[in-house]
Amino acid sequence: MIKKVTAICLFLMILMFSAMAQTKPSAITNNSSGVARPKLVVGLVVDQMRWDYLYRYSSMYRSKGFKRLLSQGYSFENSFIPYTPTYTAAGHASVYTGSVPAVNGIVGNNWFDRKTGTNVYCTDDSTVTTIGSSSRAGKMSPENLWASTITDELRLSNNFQSKVIGIALKDRGAILPAGHAANAAYWYDDAVGKFITSSYYMKELPEWVNQFNNKDWPGTYMSKDWTTLFPIEKYILSTEDNKPYESSISGETSPTFPHKLSAITKGKYGSFRTTPFANTFTFDFAKAAVENEKLGAGAVTDFLAVSISSTDYIGHSFGPNSIEIEDTYYRLDNDIADFLQFLDNKLGKGNYLFFLTADHGVAHIPAFLNEHKMPGGTFDDNAILKEINSSLAIEFGMDKILQNIQNYQFYINIKEVEKNGKDLELIKKSVIKALMAKPFIVNAFDITKLNETTLPQPQKNMMANGYNPVRSGDIMFTVKPGYFDGGTKGTTHGLWNPYDAHIPNLWFGWNIKPGKSNRETYMTDIAPTVAALLKIQMPNGSVGKVLEEVVK
Repeated sequence: MIKKVTAICLFLMILMFSAMAQTKPSAITNNSSGVARPKLVVGLVVDQMRWDYLYRYSSMYRSKGFKRLLSQGYSFENSFIPYTPTYTAAGHASVYTGSVPAVNGIVGNNWFDRKTGTNVYCTDDSTVTTIGSSSRAGKMSPENLWASTITDELRLSNNFQSKVIGIALKDRGAILPAGHAANAAYWYDDAVGKFITSSYYMKELPEWVNQFNNKDWPGTYMSKDWTTLFPIEKYILSTEDNKPYESSISGETSPTFPHKLSAITKGKYGSFRTTPFANTFTFDFAKAAVENEKLGAGAVTDFLAVSISSTDYIGHSFGPNSIEIEDTYYRLDNDIADFLQFLDNKLGKGNYLFFLTADHGVAHIPAFLNEHKMPGGTFDDNAILKEINSSLAIEFGMDKILQNIQNYQFYINIKEVEKNGKDLELIKKSVIKALMAKPFIVNAFDITKLNETTLPQPQKNMMANGYNPVRSGDIMFTVKPGYFDGGTKGTTHGLWNPYDAHIPNLWFGWNIKPGKSNRETYMTDIAPTVAALLKIQMPNGSVGKVLEEVVK
């Protein structure tokens, strides 16, 4: 009798475990080869998110936002950007191409075009038109991106059955991740306070986008003031609220709480970018895209690329030690928790693959550092350009030998130098000598002679990865830690230093086991890892390596 009861119990246990295995959220088998894949891949890039924000504010994070990603997902704690300059366009392009500016062509947000003698914006495209407004904000496309993206490769893998959509306030944050073959990319137009696109993608906005835009959420958000989420005395991880080195939101006269958004009338849709509510607005639009485009509801894997931009606008204005940025991350934590719950409800837990990273970090405001007896400072690169050009004119009898400065690189007017029979090498030496006389500059060199230049790692590799012979300059310079090109208020990013290059790299959801690693990894590892998980080809310019910890 005992044996019979034991056998029955064993049988029931087997049935129970079998049922659990069958009801556990699983992937879809979405092609003739029988390969299992998630219903949806969601890539979330948080613009200007330093890695330390994951932990700095964690005592007041909710359990279902960043903490859920960290406890239930896999975090690469020592992940870096492998190139310079560390700017938004280059970051988004490199995450999704698995490549570096030397290969994918996106060397910064802007660069100088020697052929036309003009500055080029990363996603400019004069051949397309704005869809969704009458402004020029939609004259954009991925035309300047040389390499394919992981989103392109997903579309290629199943003869373009997968849907790919990119969303961000910034055009570059939507366009570059979505890739060349995307179904759509949407970004925000300050002129009208709406999401728009370009004729590169479609002839007119879908009706669901028009309906979303007609609700005028930016106007509603701007009708209320920005007060802190928690009592302001709880913000002990930030400096005092009123600091002379903080910038104000456009339309305000003071950089302090409460921010009187309701009093801003002129340019209110532009000012909206520098509020945490624009992050919520972006997530709400992403949810609308999932709902209306039925992302993750088909027989193949879809991809939603979302970039959160207001963290960057707020960070630039107030700095990483401000109450504004602390409050922004508490609110972002809520937004992420809400978005994950939405995906759980819509697709089922474990049925979507989610990764979170950043395009770059940010430096402390130098005046803040000085206030605490730490080194740092700013300089005006255009003033240096003028100064050196004046001395070169005296020495070589030519005006404007230096045409431009972008991304801590000087562009020499080589065509005119050669036309006038001047010695290019002597000119380069003069420029380098003038730069080395600056107390905040550590090194200056001919970029084409980078291999011959004595530079410490990781500087040398990062500069090599960021150098593109077609789009980069001729003379590069490095500065002391804590220094950057900028004004007396706010802060920026763009350099090799860890505060600009150390970023989060978090994986969550489909087939991801919890864990952490402190081994050194890179932004460029994300795209080939997605490719490995989906069992598709990696992007055609990829130089990254698969993150084995999340693929096993």
